[in-house]
Amino acid sequence: MTFGKGCHLHLIDGSAFIFRAYHALPPLTRKSDGLPIGAVSGFCNMLFRYVSDDHGADAPTHVAVIFDKGSHTFRNDMYDLYKANRDEMPEDLRPQIPLTRDATRAFNIACEEMEGYEADDIIATLACQARDLGGRVTIVSSDKDLMQLVGDGVEMLDAMKNRRIDVEGVEEKFGVKPDRVVDVQALAGDSVDNVPGAPGIGIKTAALLINEFGSLEELLDRAEEIKQPKRRETLIEKREQIELSKKLVQLDCNTPLEFTLDDLEIKEPDPDTLLSFLTEMEFRTLTKRIADTLHVEAPVIPDTNPAGANPAEEAPDWPAIDPSAYEHVQTMEALQVWIDRITARGYVAIDTETTSLNEMQAALVGISLAVTPGEACYIPLRHTEGGSDDLFSSESRAEGQLDPETVLTALKPILEDDAILKIGQNMKYDAKIFAQNGVRIAPIDDTMLMSYALNSGIHNHGMDTLSERYLSHQPIPIKELLGTGKSAITFDKVAIDKAVGYAAEDADITLRLWHIFKPQLHTARVTTVYETLERPLVPVLAQMERHGIQVDRDTLSRMSGKFAQKMAQLEDEIHTLAGRKFNVGSPKQLGEILFDEMSLEGGKKGKTGAYATGADVLEDLATEHELPARILDWRQLSKLKSTYTDALQDHIDPDTGRVHTSYVQTGASTGRLASTDPNLQNIPVRTEEGRRIREAFVAPEGQTLLSLDYSQIELRILAHIADIKQLKQAFADGLDIHAMTASEMFDVPLDEMTPEIRRRAKAINFGVIYGISGFGLARQLRIPRGDAQDFINRYFERFPGIKTYMDDTVAFAKEHGFVQTLFGRKIHTPEISAKGPRAGFARRAAINAPIQGTAADIIRRAMIRMPAAIEGLPCKMLLQVHDELLFEVESGAADKVITAARDVMEGAAKPAVHLDVPLVVDAGQGANWAEAH
Repeated sequence: MTFGKGCHLHLIDGSAFIFRAYHALPPLTRKSDGLPIGAVSGFCNMLFRYVSDDHGADAPTHVAVIFDKGSHTFRNDMYDLYKANRDEMPEDLRPQIPLTRDATRAFNIACEEMEGYEADDIIATLACQARDLGGRVTIVSSDKDLMQLVGDGVEMLDAMKNRRIDVEGVEEKFGVKPDRVVDVQALAGDSVDNVPGAPGIGIKTAALLINEFGSLEELLDRAEEIKQPKRRETLIEKREQIELSKKLVQLDCNTPLEFTLDDLEIKEPDPDTLLSFLTEMEFRTLTKRIADTLHVEAPVIPDTNPAGANPAEEAPDWPAIDPSAYEHVQTMEALQVWIDRITARGYVAIDTETTSLNEMQAALVGISLAVTPGEACYIPLRHTEGGSDDLFSSESRAEGQLDPETVLTALKPILEDDAILKIGQNMKYDAKIFAQNGVRIAPIDDTMLMSYALNSGIHNHGMDTLSERYLSHQPIPIKELLGTGKSAITFDKVAIDKAVGYAAEDADITLRLWHIFKPQLHTARVTTVYETLERPLVPVLAQMERHGIQVDRDTLSRMSGKFAQKMAQLEDEIHTLAGRKFNVGSPKQLGEILFDEMSLEGGKKGKTGAYATGADVLEDLATEHELPARILDWRQLSKLKSTYTDALQDHIDPDTGRVHTSYVQTGASTGRLASTDPNLQNIPVRTEEGRRIREAFVAPEGQTLLSLDYSQIELRILAHIADIKQLKQAFADGLDIHAMTASEMFDVPLDEMTPEIRRRAKAINFGVIYGISGFGLARQLRIPRGDAQDFINRYFERFPGIKTYMDDTVAFAKEHGFVQTLFGRKIHTPEISAKGPRAGFARRAAINAPIQGTAADIIRRAMIRMPAAIEGLPCKMLLQVHDELLFEVESGAADKVITAARDVMEGAAKPAVHLDVPLVVDAGQGANWAEAH
C-alpha cells in the first residue's frame, strides 16, 4: 500500500517501552543460562497487548517501533554536556537491548534506528512526512519532547494510561500550543537531558512569557521590556545559552532516513518466527497465549522452573478489569448472594471506603468485595446528597443504600470466621475501621505485605504501583472522584454510580494480586518471612495504634515558647559571626554570606543561581567555621518547633486526648517500621532539646510509662555476622563496648579512658555499620577529614573481620541482586552495580541491610509475641521506636511487666537464630517518656 490519504501511521517509542518494561518487573533471568530477560518479557507482553488491541477507527495501516541507537548524537556535537548527567544503563539491561529489537522483528513490526540521531528525531521526520502526505499519525508515547509535533492529524497516545494527548492536552501540560512548546522548553531547560535553559525560569513562567511576546525570538529581542530586573537580566545575559537550548530541544524533521513510509506497512507475524523467539526466551505462558491467538500448536519449552519466574508473564488469563461491570449491591437479598459465594469459596478480597485516612476519625462509607477476578461489588452505606456533612441523618442519605448496622451484622460472621480468609491491600487500615464498628476481622492476608516480602528494595508497594507493574492496569485515580486542594470532597459525597466502579475495582485488583503473589512467596523462599514477620504483626500494630499515647498540650506549648527564645539567641550569635543581620531561614541569603562575603570554600550554585546550603554542605563547613555550625543548631531547633512542639498539638485526638501514630511496615527496605501522622521515629535523641520533647508524652494518673530498649543491638549483630572475636568476648563479658573499642584502637588502658576518646570510638562503632566515610565521620565529630579517615583506617586494622564482612556482602549482592537478614528477609540491591555517586550509596546500603534488617526482624518477633506474654497484666504496648518498646502500665505492676517483656525481647531471636552474643534489654520507668528512657 502506498502511503497517502486515509492511511494511519502508529509510531511506538521503543525506548519508553523498554524502560517501562525493565522497571515494571523484578530482576528475572532465563533459567537455562541465567541471561537477564525481565525487560524483554515485559516488552513482549506490551507488544502483544498492542497488536491484540481492537483499535477500532484508530487501527493503523502502518506501524514502526523506533529506538535510540548509541548515546552520541548531533546534539552532543553542539553541546558536549548534553545528557551528561544521565546515569549509565544498568548492567543487567544492557544485554537485553538487542533482544528487544529481535522481539520487534519477531512480531513482524518494522524496527528502526539511526546512528547519530535520537529516536525522537526519526519519529518527528516520519510524522511530518505522513502528515504532508495526508495521513494520520499516532505517536505511542508520553514523552513531553514529542508534544511539539501534536496537531494537524498528529496525536499522542499514552498507552500505559490509555490516554490520548491532543492539542488541548499539550496546552494543559505546557500552557502553550504545540508549535510553541519548543520555545517553552528552551527557556525552562531540562535537568534530565542537561539542557541549561534560562536559570530561574520554569515551565509556568516560560509559558507566560511566550504567550505575552508570541515567540522566543521576539521575547529575546525585546527582553529590555521585562519589568522584573532579575528575569530581564537573565534573558539578556543568557541569550546564547537559551538559543542553544532551543537547538537542543528542537526535533529534527529532516532526518536522512534510509527507509520510506511504505516500508512500514503493517504485516501479520509469521507464527514460526515469533514462536521460535518466544521459545528461545523461555516465555511459557506468552508462547501459549500467542499460539492460541494464531491458532497453532504451542511448542514445548523445557520445564527448567516449574513454578515460573516471571509474575506478569505467568499471570492467568483473567477477564479485563472493567469498572463498569461491577455490581452495586442495594438489597439484602443481593448481599446474601455474595455472603453465600464467600462462604463457599473460603476467601474474599475486601476493601473499605471512608471519610478520612485517619482511622480514629474516619466514618465507614462503603464496603467492596470480590471472590473471582473480574467479579466484584460495592455496598454503599453512608453516601450523602446535596453536600450534607451529616452522614448519619436519614434526610441526607442518597438513594440505593443499605442500613450500615444491618450490613455489618450480616457480614460479621464471615469477617470473624477463622475458616474464611480475608484478603486486603494494607489490611491494617481496614482492620481498624472494622474494629471501630465492632467487628474483629481475621484471619487476613495482605497483598502489600506479600509484595514487600517478595520485592523489598525494588519498588514501592502501593496498589497503583502493583496494579500497573503486575496487571498492566492503571486504577481509577482517587482525585477523579474527590478532586484536589481546597475544593476536594470526602468519599461520602461521591455519587454512588461513580463510587461503585472505583471501590469494587480495588477489591478486584487486590484479589488478582493475591493470586499472583501467594505462590511466589514459596518460589522465592520468603514464605517464612511473610508468615512469621509480616502477617502476624498487622493486628499487633493495629491495636497499638488504637491505644495511642497521651500527650500534654501545655508541656508542648511551653517548649515551643522556649525553643523560640533559644532560636532568637542563636540568631543574634549568627548575625555576630556573619558581621551583619540577614534572614537566617533564607538559603539564598545564607549562601551569599558564606561564599560571597566570607569566601568559604565549597560553594556550588544550582539551576536557580543560588548557592546550595543543605545540611551536607553546612556539616562540611562546620568542621572549619563556627557560623555553619550555629546555622545547623538553629535549623535543628526550628525543625523541632515546627515538626513536634507545634504540630504535635494538632495530632491530639479530640475524643481520646491521645496521639495515634500510624506504623508503616513497608516504609524501609530493611524491615524497620516507619511512623507517620505524626512521625514519632525521628524525634532526635542526641540533643538535649530533642530528648526534652519526650517529656510531653505522659502516663495518665495512676499509670507509669515503661521503656524497654535493646542495648547496642546492631553492634551485637555485627559481632555475630562478621565473627569479630574481640567484640563477641566484650559483649559476653558485659564490658563497655565503646570504651573497649577505644582502648583497642588508641592503645589507651580502660582505667585511663576519657569521655572524648570514648565518644570518638562510639561514633566509629555505629558509623561503620552504616558504611560511614571519612567525610561523614568528620562531619559528625566536627574534626578534619584526614583525622577522621585515619580513625576509620585504624579501626579496620584492629578489626579486620569487619572489612572482610563488608567486601563479602557487596560481592554477594552483586552476584545475587539482594542481601539477606539472619531470618531470611531479602533486601534487593538493584543499584549495587551502578556507577557514579549512587555506587557508594548502594554499597553502604547493602553492607548495612543485613545488620539493620536483622535487628528489625528481632524486634518484630518480640512485638508479635508480646501480647501473649503480657496478657492478664494491666498494661498496653503503645509505641515502637527503632530498638525500643514503650508500655503504659498500672504503677504497681511495673516490675512484673518489665520481667515479662524483657524475657520476650531478649529471647526474640530464638529458636530461629542462635546468636553468639547475648541480647540485652535496658528498662526504665517514669511519669513521662523522657524519664522512662
